[in-house]
Amino acid sequence: MVSELLFECYRAPKVSFGIDALYSFCHNNQKSALNTGLVVSSGYHCTHVLPVLKGRLDAKNCKRINIGGFHAVTYLQRLLQLKYPGHLSAITLSRMEEILHEHCYVPDDYMEELQKWRCPDYYEENVHKMQLPFSAKLLASAVPSEEKQERRQQQLRRLQELNARRREEKLQQDQERLDRLLYVQELLEDGQVEQFHKALVELNMDSAEELQSYIHKLGMAVEQGRQRVLGDAIDSKPQTPEAVGGEQDDMEGMSEMDPIYSEEQTETEKVTPNVQTMFNMAEYHQMYLGTERIRVPEIIFQPSLIGEDQAGLAEAMLYILDRYPQEVQQELVQNVFLTGGNVMYPGVKGRMEKELLQMRPFGSTFQVSLASNPVLDAWHGASSWGLQNAECEEGWVSRKDYEEMGGEYLKEHVASNCFADIHLPKPTFRSSAPPVIQETESDSLNPVSAVQS
Repeated sequence: MVSELLFECYRAPKVSFGIDALYSFCHNNQKSALNTGLVVSSGYHCTHVLPVLKGRLDAKNCKRINIGGFHAVTYLQRLLQLKYPGHLSAITLSRMEEILHEHCYVPDDYMEELQKWRCPDYYEENVHKMQLPFSAKLLASAVPSEEKQERRQQQLRRLQELNARRREEKLQQDQERLDRLLYVQELLEDGQVEQFHKALVELNMDSAEELQSYIHKLGMAVEQGRQRVLGDAIDSKPQTPEAVGGEQDDMEGMSEMDPIYSEEQTETEKVTPNVQTMFNMAEYHQMYLGTERIRVPEIIFQPSLIGEDQAGLAEAMLYILDRYPQEVQQELVQNVFLTGGNVMYPGVKGRMEKELLQMRPFGSTFQVSLASNPVLDAWHGASSWGLQNAECEEGWVSRKDYEEMGGEYLKEHVASNCFADIHLPKPTFRSSAPPVIQETESDSLNPVSAVQS
C-alpha cells in the first residue's frame, strides 16, 4: 500500500524501506567497528528486542513486547485520576505525557526504592508538587457577613426602585385612560349624542351609568397610586439630624429607666462579623507525585502492573540470549544499544546494567549504550544511509521493480527487514462424519436372537 502511494501518487523514482531501530543503531555505530549487538527499541506502542549479527538482523530471534509510551501515559492518567477524583478534567493525556518525561525515573532496584518511599523524610525530600490551572474566584462561604448584609440591602433597594417605577408607569396609564373617559363624558354634556354613542361602542360600554361607574373607580385608583408614589418618595429621603438626635434621646431614656442597660452591654451584644478563613484554591489544585514517579516506567520491566500477561524486558532479553551459544552471547552483550522515546527516563541505563549483571555468568563483561538522540537518531540514520547509497542499487526498489514485482517487493540492506523462513505446523481438523464400524466375523456368526417368555 505504501509503495503504491509513493510510486503512483508522488511519482517517486525509487524507495527503500528500513527499521527505525536499526537506522539508529547504524547512526550511533558509524565510527565503531562493532556491527554485532542487541538493540532494544521502545516506542510509543510497543518494545522490540532485535539481535544484530555481523551487521544483519536475525529476524528469527526477534521479540516484541506490547508495552510502550502510550501505556505509560494512560497508566499515569488512571493513577492520578483515582488519587484526585476532583480534577478529572485537568488530568489530560497531554499533561500526563509532559509529567512522564519530566518527573519520572527508573530505579536500579524497584522494591528497594519502594521501601525508601515509605519513610516520611524521604517522601518530603523527593515528592514533586504539580500546580494545576484554576480560576481564582471567591467561594460564597468565604464572604463576610457584613458584605452579605450589604448585598441584601442593595438588592432590596433595587427591588424597591423597580416597584416604584412600575407604579409610576401604571399611574400614568390609568391617568391617560381617565382623561379619555372624562372626554367622552364631556361629549354627552355638550349634547353630541352620536359621537358619545360611537365612543361608548369603542370603549365596549352600554350606557352612561356604566361609564360614570368606571370613571369613579378609575379615579379612586389614580388617587391611591399618587399617594403610594408620594410615600415612596418620602421613604427614599435621607434621615434628618433631628431624627438621629431623637433616637439618641430614646437610648438615653432607656438607660435611665433600666440601670442594667449600659453601654458596655450594648458593646458586647453587638454582632461581630463571622469572617471565615479564606479557602486556598491554589493548594486545592495541587497534585503530589510520589511513588507514581517510579511505578509508571516500571511497566516496561513488569507488564503485570497494568494487567498484561507478558514477559518483561529483562526476561525477553534473557530468552533471546539463551538461543545462542556462549560465544555469540558474549558478542551480543558487548553492545546493548537502547533507542526510542520510551527509554529517555533517567536511570534506565543503570537499570539495564543491573539486569544484565544478574542474568550473565559471574565475571563476564557487557556494555550498555544509549542513543545520542533516542527520538531523532532513526531519522538521522536513514538520512545518512540514503546519502551514502544514493547512487547504488542495493536496497532500493525502483519503479521498474515495483511494476514487475508488485507493491510487496522488498530489497534487503543493513537496516532493513529480512526474509525469515519460519515453518509453522499445519493445524489438523477433526472430521465431523460418524466413525465407521466394521462388522467382524464373530459378529456375523453370532446373531442376536429374541427370547419370548
